[in-house]
Amino acid sequence: MIDFMIDFALTLFNTLRDVLPIILLIIFFQLIVLKQPIPHLKKVILGGAYVVLGLSLFLMGLEKALFPVGKIMATQLSDPAFIGATTSELSNWRSYYWIYIFAALIGFSTTIAEPSLIAVAIKAGEVSAGTISPWGLRITVALGVAFALALGTFRIVTGTPLFIYIMVGYIVVIIQTIFAPRTLIALAYDSGGVTTSTVTVPLVAALGLGLSSAVPGRSPAIDGFGLIAFASLFPIITVLGYAQFMELKTRMLKIKSKKNAI
Repeated sequence: MIDFMIDFALTLFNTLRDVLPIILLIIFFQLIVLKQPIPHLKKVILGGAYVVLGLSLFLMGLEKALFPVGKIMATQLSDPAFIGATTSELSNWRSYYWIYIFAALIGFSTTIAEPSLIAVAIKAGEVSAGTISPWGLRITVALGVAFALALGTFRIVTGTPLFIYIMVGYIVVIIQTIFAPRTLIALAYDSGGVTTSTVTVPLVAALGLGLSSAVPGRSPAIDGFGLIAFASLFPIITVLGYAQFMELKTRMLKIKSKKNAI
């Protein structure tokens, strides 16, 4: 308990140190540049205290729970005793199918729970007057992350270069951008960014590092990273694809209605 309190105090101090420049910047612009008093000062101070305390608790949770869980799961799922592979079969990508399933499921579930994605989905629903479903957007993005992490773990197991996947992925994004509805292009690009946030990144990073440590011939420094890049890229593809599908569906319905009218 004492060790926990010491660790928490250090984390709290480091968080306060990191947040302090933001606080000073806001105070400077409010009092010196705008020359206005800080509105609702008591609420601002209380909210700031909650932010620092919440960030500290969150960082402690990452360090004590999420990082170890991601690494342990990757290690256990790639253990030769679990996958039933001989030494010669450990280099066969087919032996690690449980890893691909786990990566896809953890990518989907963490993305659905991602606070930043929830916020973007709600705002997208508001500005589109209900045309964009918040749940539809969240599920579409989550499917993109699920596929991305499954493919990313496959890349780690096979040891293929990261840049090939990223280059091909962005070529697909560029082609989709040309043909996708303009109203959803910016939202699709934002959807890729919000997936790499507070809930998803810790587990994804731990999964990549744990898997690269467990697979023979892989280096955590070289192969362990890159999963987050996948998690940012493929949601753009799925959202653009969803936009193109909905546009095509709308066109087909219009053509069908015209034929029925005739």
